[in-house]
Amino acid sequence: MAAAVAVFSDRKKGVDIKVFDVAEQIKVTDYVVLVSGLSRPHVKALYEEIHVQLKAQGETHPRAEGGDLGWWVLMDYVDVVVHIQQPEAREYYELDQLYAHCPLVDWTRVPLPELAEPPSRRIAE
Repeated sequence: MAAAVAVFSDRKKGVDIKVFDVAEQIKVTDYVVLVSGLSRPHVKALYEEIHVQLKAQGETHPRAEGGDLGWWVLMDYVDVVVHIQQPEAREYYELDQLYAHCPLVDWTRVPLPELAEPPSRRIAE
């Protein structure tokens, strides 16, 4: 699922996407995905795309924080935690440094399911 989040983010023009395997260091989750959105609307669009695509694949609704603000959104799917941040927030909070000792996952090599629907369509909540 972490690789799918990275691909969905990439398709929505997310930047500086990293997937960390944190299972050995952090006992509450297996993967952390970091992605940057270049503006508040971009952060919100990334959040929405990840949510819609994973929901279509049967994933439960994540615990999410910050979606209204568009500065930093946290999505918690238990096994995968997703941080979507504007570049300034990412630089300030330095999550890349926090997870730097964890192995990076090459998400570009993982086979993924097709998009459940065109990216421009949204499922009503």
